[in-house]
Amino acid sequence: MTKPAETDLYPPVKAWLEALGYEVKAEVGAADVMACRNGAEPVVVELKTGFSLTLLQQAVARQAVTDQVYVAVPRWQGKAGWRAFKGNIGLCKRLGIGVLSVALPEGRVQAHCDPSEFRPRKSKLRAARLMQEFKARDGDPNAGGTRGQVMTAYKQDALRCVAYLAAHGPTKASQVARETGVSRARQIMADNHSGWFFRAARGIYAVSDSGLDVSADL
Repeated sequence: MTKPAETDLYPPVKAWLEALGYEVKAEVGAADVMACRNGAEPVVVELKTGFSLTLLQQAVARQAVTDQVYVAVPRWQGKAGWRAFKGNIGLCKRLGIGVLSVALPEGRVQAHCDPSEFRPRKSKLRAARLMQEFKARDGDPNAGGTRGQVMTAYKQDALRCVAYLAAHGPTKASQVARETGVSRARQIMADNHSGWFFRAARGIYAVSDSGLDVSADL
């Protein structure tokens, strides 16, 4: 299938707007599409063969003329295409931009969101989790923007338990918690997400071979 051109999007978008009672004209000033009707704010539509930073920049620039700004792109293909498209819808909502998809060659237009002021919903739970991690983390052990392993407060506590057990041998969980100051030591060692621990006896934990390897680098 030949990749569509921006001009292929215009007839379906024009017909969609005309069905809503607008008079539509193309290439009016900097606008790809402009539509007007009595008693309504003008509508501007920017056409592109795919989402891009340029498209969003153009749409934001048109908001200096009207609040009714849409972007129109060809309809997505497949599940991966939908996931990317859905993410772009969310971004456009935050920018106050409407989104149209055009199914070619039949020319069916679907409005996924209309231009409107965006007010993000805050998640108190997520905010609380971030604050908890921030306060619990010791120092600033990571480089911002890293794509590698992140040193979390949980991992810092696990490393404290490893270091103690490596130095003192199998120990009661309550003593590890008391001596290291890690109140959740029992849970960390019992869950053993890292594979650094094993239960030597009831309530007593020790360091595994992989834990000893880690402790050597501490």
